[in-house]
Amino acid sequence: MFKILKSLSKSLSGQKPAAEAKKPATTAPKGGVLDQVVKGRAADMPAKARTPEELCEITPKMSKDEIKARLKLLFRRFNRGASSLDPKVRAEADIMLDAVVAVREKHFGEI
Repeated sequence: MFKILKSLSKSLSGQKPAAEAKKPATTAPKGGVLDQVVKGRAADMPAKARTPEELCEITPKMSKDEIKARLKLLFRRFNRGASSLDPKVRAEADIMLDAVVAVREKHFGEI
């Protein structure tokens, strides 16, 4: 086993260093991938105010069980964001949690 390692180390040490990789001609846009995703999402959203049902993606065809499952999922997803240090995440979470409460009160009565 040691002979194999010794021969590998000899073969690797004798190699010439690789040439530097050429930098691509195009430069990456400023900001990260997250900024690009957020910008893309903002362009898709209409300028008008959306109803709580639209925010929660609740359709009139959904049954009570489907609505309850969707609201449960959204609450779990955005409840974590309500305590985030990032103000954008916290603001979005507050909006979504208010929408979840509004839809829940509309379909299932007051809490």
